[in-house]
Amino acid sequence: MDNVTLNVTGMTCGHCQMSVAKALKEVSGVKSAEVSLEKNTAVIEYKSGKTTPEVMIKAIEEAGYKAVVA
Repeated sequence: MDNVTLNVTGMTCGHCQMSVAKALKEVSGVKSAEVSLEKNTAVIEYKSGKTTPEVMIKAIEEAGYKAVVA
């Protein structure tokens, strides 16, 4: 398992935080996603070979937010 931290922008409330977490958990290969509204981050544990940070960023962008690798 690998870990990656993403900086997420555009989250303004708990609903936004839940939307980002849901988008990440729907990505195949993601084991867990801890999204922090206060820190504007997402810490993701994932199976390398199944997904990449770029795929996770795309999922966040499709949910309406922006993300970059921290």
